Amino acid sequence: MSEESIPPMEITPSKDERTWAMLSHFSALCMFIFPFGNILAPLIIWLIKKEEMSFVEDQAKEVLNFQISMTIYLIGSIILIIVLIGIPILIGLGIFNVIITIIAGIKANDGISYRYPINLRLIK
Repeated sequence: MSEESIPPMEITPSKDERTWAMLSHFSALCMFIFPFGNILAPLIIWLIKKEEMSFVEDQAKEVLNFQISMTIYLIGSIILIIVLIGIPILIGLGIFNVIITIIAGIKANDGISYRYPINLRLIK
């Protein structure tokens, strides 16, 4: 059997990695505490832990990309408030952001690498 036919082994993240990954997802909820906390908090976790924990690096980048995407979508919906369609979009995006962030944090704590829907992958 050649090495190419062997599927890659997935390494289960340690408890510390899972905890930090979960915190990176939940840190996005800092948007309720200070402006742009949804971007700054995951960015800080990513910058601190990217060298030592690969699972945390992956998940923090995912959170960061999603929160930047959500900020862009929210700005677009604020602009659409002029034609009144932006109000329900703004409310829907806010609710979606909170729910999907909680789901992602729970998955990360289980050691599952979560991928957000409608995510622009700006940071590679």
